[in-house]
Amino acid sequence: MVQPDEPSVDDLSLDALRCRLAETLAELARLGEENAALKAEIARLKGHKGRPQLKPSGMEQATGRTKPKRKRRSGKAEGVSRRIPVVGEELTLGVEAAPGWRFKGYDAFIVQDLRLETRVIRYRRERWLTPAGKLIVAPLPAGLQGHFGPELVRFILMQHHQGQVTAERITAFLNGVGMVISKRQVVRVLTGGGAAFAAEMTDVLRAGLTTASWLTVDDTGARHRARNGVTTQIGDDRFTFFATTFSKSRRNFLELLRAGHDDYVINGEALAYMRRHNLAGPVIAQLEGQDAKRFPDRAAWTAHLDRQGISRLEVHPDPVKIATEGALWGSIHAHGHLQGTVILSDDAGQFRIGEHALCWVHAERSMHKLIGFNDDQRRALDITRQLVWWLYADLKAYKRQPCPKRATQLKRRFDRIFKRKTGFVTLDRLLARLHGRKDELLRVLVRPEIPLHTNGSENDIRCHVTKRKVSGGTWSEPGRLARDTFLGLMKTCQKLGVPFFNYLGARLLVPATAAIAPLPKLVIAANP
Repeated sequence: MVQPDEPSVDDLSLDALRCRLAETLAELARLGEENAALKAEIARLKGHKGRPQLKPSGMEQATGRTKPKRKRRSGKAEGVSRRIPVVGEELTLGVEAAPGWRFKGYDAFIVQDLRLETRVIRYRRERWLTPAGKLIVAPLPAGLQGHFGPELVRFILMQHHQGQVTAERITAFLNGVGMVISKRQVVRVLTGGGAAFAAEMTDVLRAGLTTASWLTVDDTGARHRARNGVTTQIGDDRFTFFATTFSKSRRNFLELLRAGHDDYVINGEALAYMRRHNLAGPVIAQLEGQDAKRFPDRAAWTAHLDRQGISRLEVHPDPVKIATEGALWGSIHAHGHLQGTVILSDDAGQFRIGEHALCWVHAERSMHKLIGFNDDQRRALDITRQLVWWLYADLKAYKRQPCPKRATQLKRRFDRIFKRKTGFVTLDRLLARLHGRKDELLRVLVRPEIPLHTNGSENDIRCHVTKRKVSGGTWSEPGRLARDTFLGLMKTCQKLGVPFFNYLGARLLVPATAAIAPLPKLVIAANP
């Protein structure tokens, strides 16, 4: 039987094209899995071991203090009703009493419920005509965004940013409960009206940079306008800030640390930065000798470098790059940021500025990834990792009870571990490299208040990764700004113990919502 010819792609509708694309992607995924399985079978038949399955090393969990097991309580689960703040209403249930019964009071039973209803309000606004011919119309209540009330706006923001629900599903849900709203209108609610939230997030970053004794930083990939970008995370145990850009350079990181300021400053900190990064002495003297020391924006700074002839120099290191980074560093300090703040990172080069510390978990992970090819190498690797684990456990104990004598002992012990010659060449090279970063790994001995790892940053940035998997990338600048702003505010509220639902209600002027102080003030108040 002759099969009819399939229609050409040009003749297919949009829905048919989407179905065809979905089928093609599913087939490619299936073929990929089949190909991987065949490669694994071929390797097995050849006697190869295949790809190793690496698991997290577990150093942080293994070196923690053991918590006593909580005794299991028998009987009813208690404590739930104590966490319910307010009983909204009270209903009395009765039974038809028979003769001889005696009333013994009431048995309380608390039920939590949720009410979802669609409200359509028509405001009849008075209009008055003044003797001068001007028409006066009664103003609408505060908090309205177009034709949508603050409760609806809060619900959409909560679902999208905290619930990770896509705009399509939010639209379908609202239409299902009787609301007349389109996806475009939902997107406008998500991306519009966020200027006030973005301004508060910038103030949160400034408050954090001004008062933080330490910061953990990290980054992850992001998509914007169909291009690969990077989202940088900055935060401590009081706040979290996200910013998505197309650069992963140190200059980009320094620009973020300016917290919304655009100026470039030549001061003592800027000149010291240039000297540390080997900028030529005559260039430093030239910049220091000029009367102009502060430049309002990048254009003014670039013009200044052109006038001085620095941009025409062809030497290494690049004088424009180092001078620009130094001026950014000077701007950061001119605004009172990072005064004695330790920056803790996973050893990414762009984060290695100022008083820098290294994450021990990432350092140990490089050992965990090594594979020994014989018994001697595996034994050397196991012994070294065990020594590092014991040292890490003692560093955690030192954080709880700092002692100068103990700090000296830990430094000597660090040298003994990382100067060992194990005979495993790759491991020995790794130990030598880590020993060269001794000051950054042992920064905790001088500043015991800083953490030993960047787990806080990885936990913060996980919500951004989930957002990327669920919703993909962003296309508009308001969309990018809204995503970074609301995820940062949500994480900051979580760290400050402020329910995000209540925060949105206070900022959107939802009726009967308690006021919440500006988050920058709460960040400053939470500083130990």
